[in-house]
Amino acid sequence: MLFPTTDFAIFFIIVFVLNWLLAPFPARWKLFMIVASYVFYAWWDPRFVILLAVSTLTTIAGGILVYRATSLRRRRAWLAATVVAELGLLGWFKYYGFLALNVDNALHRLGVHVSAPLLSVTLPVGISFFTFMGLSYVIDIFRGKLAPYSPIDVAVFVCFFPHLVAGPIVRGSELLPQIRRSQKRNPRQIDFPRAAYLIFAGLFKKVVVSSYVSSAIVDPVFGNPGLHSGPEALLATWAYAVQIYCDFSGYTDIAIGCALLLGFRFPENFNAPYTSRSLQDFWRRWHMTLSFWLRDYVYIPLGGSQGSDLAMYRNIMITMLLGGLWHGAGWTFIAWGGLHGIGQCTGHWRRKRRVAKGLPALREGRWAVAWQRFATFQFVCLGWVFFRATSFQNAFAMLDRMVKGWSQPSPLITFPVVLAVVFGIAIQYVPRDLSYRVQDLFGRLGPILQGTTLAGALLVITTMGPPGVAPFIYFRF
Repeated sequence: MLFPTTDFAIFFIIVFVLNWLLAPFPARWKLFMIVASYVFYAWWDPRFVILLAVSTLTTIAGGILVYRATSLRRRRAWLAATVVAELGLLGWFKYYGFLALNVDNALHRLGVHVSAPLLSVTLPVGISFFTFMGLSYVIDIFRGKLAPYSPIDVAVFVCFFPHLVAGPIVRGSELLPQIRRSQKRNPRQIDFPRAAYLIFAGLFKKVVVSSYVSSAIVDPVFGNPGLHSGPEALLATWAYAVQIYCDFSGYTDIAIGCALLLGFRFPENFNAPYTSRSLQDFWRRWHMTLSFWLRDYVYIPLGGSQGSDLAMYRNIMITMLLGGLWHGAGWTFIAWGGLHGIGQCTGHWRRKRRVAKGLPALREGRWAVAWQRFATFQFVCLGWVFFRATSFQNAFAMLDRMVKGWSQPSPLITFPVVLAVVFGIAIQYVPRDLSYRVQDLFGRLGPILQGTTLAGALLVITTMGPPGVAPFIYFRF
């Protein structure tokens, strides 16, 4: 069920009303929310409801067993068993085909002609997201940061539909206390102006900007780079940077806004990532719930920045390679993660050298900051080429066209396309205070004016957007 559809609008209206009618009755509300979330998830493929249930039961059982273990050795054993079970499900559905194909190719190169069984395994929507949420819950119990919550609370936490299929990755410490206190929510305290702003801003980014640049230039150029000019290849790369930002941040804006209407607060997931001055800064602003998850559950347990520089670089590379693999079962995703890892290691090395000379970690000044932002954005776009490409051949064909073909005509470079790309980048430089002022102004309007404003905004979005709505990019992760 896609957010920008009539199906979801009807679904959400029903859930919104029953959510607040059942709020004074916690047990009934939790059962209802589980059923509603499973209906939401089953809309794509009812078979995968079983997978969601198995993942939820594994999370519940793992948390209890880790908490009740009487020795550190047993706690570690139960934690390991839970991690293996959760990642086993993820690995089977997401990585089996990739691993089987690569093992088969490696054996053939060694002269061993034993074919691994190649099965067609459908990737369940959102499996990476609810798997990481379940893992963080059990690991936090092992670390003593959480005590087990009731099974029904954990079930709501894992399947809560606003975050279920594409994040944000909400941790137990952020959402479970809100679920436990669900009966204390007050519909009169809904931050409606902020929720409306997030939902409609998200819809505009997804339906209008992301969908337009995708069909107008990204898909045609990446589909066959050899048919297009150098300027078109370069603009298509920038356009994809805008597409994936508007698509994913648009989804999470809608998710956070829907959760607000139901009385729950999710963590922020994007913070103007294309204004970053370094790759380290970029990963503090892009898909923040994943970035911080990888930091807390991979990078720091590996040793983080403790120890020698080489150890730190190793930890960065492992974390970023795993981050790339998390996004997709393909060598291009691993290359994307590796590229960001190399970039971050280089950045750490340069900053350390500057500090050793008594200089600030980053040069200051208007032009220096502008150059840092420009250079960081270009490096991020270089990574997006591999992220978007269907193969290395496709990626290198894109890079080749950026160097060659500058004398060819560029019919895909039109004023609307350039305007959409500029808009997608420029909105990240808008001061936050302006959005808060818009929300405050909207909140002061009466109900009739608010409804008229939202109806007008919806008319603009549906008029400017293309027919139909493509699935969100991160649904396949």
